[in-house]
Amino acid sequence: MDENKKKAIQQIVDSNIKSFSEGFELRYASEVNDSDGVINRKKNNCFIAELGKEFMFYSAFVRSFDSSFGRILENIGNSIATLSYEVRGNIESFLLPQQSQHLDYIILEYEKHVKPEVSDYNTFSCMIPADIRSFQKSHVTDHYFYNKKKKEHYLIELKAGGDLDNKKAKTEKLALLQEYFILKNSLIDKPDEKIKLFFGTAYNMYGEGMEWKQERVKQFFADEELLIGKDYWNFVCDDEEGFNIIFAQYKQSAAYIREALERIKSIYF
Repeated sequence: MDENKKKAIQQIVDSNIKSFSEGFELRYASEVNDSDGVINRKKNNCFIAELGKEFMFYSAFVRSFDSSFGRILENIGNSIATLSYEVRGNIESFLLPQQSQHLDYIILEYEKHVKPEVSDYNTFSCMIPADIRSFQKSHVTDHYFYNKKKKEHYLIELKAGGDLDNKKAKTEKLALLQEYFILKNSLIDKPDEKIKLFFGTAYNMYGEGMEWKQERVKQFFADEELLIGKDYWNFVCDDEEGFNIIFAQYKQSAAYIREALERIKSIYF
């Protein structure tokens, strides 16, 4: 990897983790005299309090931390992506009834346990009517990258927490397929442009390098649509060393979080 790009990635990771740790420390410090504060509410639970201060503290802290930290990982990914791609916003074009019908058919087939394939949607075509005003759509997307050199568009559904509720796999794939067809329709005059869909996680919940076993998700996503853990970070960096560089920096920057946790504990206990 280019040294300047490597330094930029390290800076993005470090600055985001530092800002995150400062933010949650400020929040919990401001709640120290608030009986409705997250940690104080847990302290007042005599059953939890009986298990000790460390357990009490982390049982109060971890749920809120996990949610907030997931958002930081998303921000880090999108910021790093700007070094290699154009990071774009919402998609606006049109969605035809024939296309909606086709994507409903795709989902129905997956529910019957037909193995997902990229060709299920990227080979579908239909007649475009002269008047498409009544079919106009806008779709909010948080992870839309464009590789200008390759003329490739990437739509990603990211679960930074590393897990996707089994009940949501169908909904997430349906939303991605809608984005796909809306974006495809916006590129009618650019037939050489390609669109790829991905489901990504910030880490492999089964361990990096281990098989990712969420079969319910695999019921709706083809293998080539998955960016799990290390693969996601390598993708946003557009480099096979991406994950290693990011995690090496994170291990250093995590000191901000550990130090903030100790300061928060000292305030409350």
